Amino acid sequence: MNKDCLNVYSILRAFLKDREGVTPIHIPIFDNRECELLRECVESNFVSSVGKFCERFEQELVNFTGAKRAILTVNGTSALHLSLILGAIKQDDEVLLPSFTFVATANAVRYIGAVPHFVDIQDQTLGIDIDKLSQWLESTTESRNGEIWNKSTGRRIRCVVPMHTFGHSVDMDALNTIATRFGLVVIEDAAESLGSRYKDRHTGNDSLCAAISFNGNKIITTGGGGAILTNDDDLADRAMHLSTTAKISHSWEMRHDAVGYNYRMPALNAAVGCAQLEKLPDFIAKKRALAERYQAAFAGVEGVRFLCEPQWATSNYWLNTLVFEDTSGVDQRSFIELANSEGIMTRPAWRPLHMQSPFADCPKMDLSTTESMARRVVNIPSSASL
Repeated sequence: MNKDCLNVYSILRAFLKDREGVTPIHIPIFDNRECELLRECVESNFVSSVGKFCERFEQELVNFTGAKRAILTVNGTSALHLSLILGAIKQDDEVLLPSFTFVATANAVRYIGAVPHFVDIQDQTLGIDIDKLSQWLESTTESRNGEIWNKSTGRRIRCVVPMHTFGHSVDMDALNTIATRFGLVVIEDAAESLGSRYKDRHTGNDSLCAAISFNGNKIITTGGGGAILTNDDDLADRAMHLSTTAKISHSWEMRHDAVGYNYRMPALNAAVGCAQLEKLPDFIAKKRALAERYQAAFAGVEGVRFLCEPQWATSNYWLNTLVFEDTSGVDQRSFIELANSEGIMTRPAWRPLHMQSPFADCPKMDLSTTESMARRVVNIPSSASL
């Protein structure tokens, strides 16, 4: 293990010197408020997908994000799946998305029979490299009747799904310019960016719709759960209908007018979400303060940089991230093994999706930055309680 690796580890160790036992990557924070609202929900007997807590959580998400509508789902993947259906993405359409993302992004595309088409990221935000995407579309596609088609595969390219990596926003104005030029639907994977802002607006407001996750490791959690954000009332109404098995409202008859999904979040989870959302501003403030301390601790350290929010964004810093420079010679695996052996949980980002067997045959551009960053990125402890 070289000296740069040991030096970076020693700084991280010193930063967390007062912590006892294992320091996780990210843990939820609960107190009596969650218990209070859960008890109220249980005592109401409305613990499934009806009752005041689902409606309350949706309205509070609207108030917080500025989106016109929010529709609760059982997880972030189901929210993205429904969003793609709402976007009229069809079987065999190609959907542009980063290979550098959690597998759920590509899984949701597969659920509707569409084809993930992997695009590269840029190294400052770990989000889609928009300039490179534009050049790729110029060289790879042709226009037919106002739509673009992949010249190599013969399939329509219909949609682009930006993912706001670790809470850092993609440059949505630039992406939307490209999407408009090529006739692409934009659907945001905002699973990690609740509380993050792009310019003066919350992430999820610059697309047809967006998917949020409330998984146990997210900035707020409902245990499991997700939501769709949209500014289109018709889409919101359809999302609500499809997420409740496409059942036609009636006092007792069970009629359905489409293939629907049992995707509605239970009220028990929504009650937890209401309590968590009350604390979200405090969580964000603490996580941003933690990120500032990390940035200061690693400033000027040879061989590594702390991943900072882009100039156009205010990040929730969901997961704090170190990026080892190519010239440092630091072995990512050795660093992670050392930290974890000492009780400091660290991990690499995802294995790129184009390198995983279910997606090995999918179309892709040059993904050199994706592959480079996968070897160099490490997530470090990021809980608001730090």
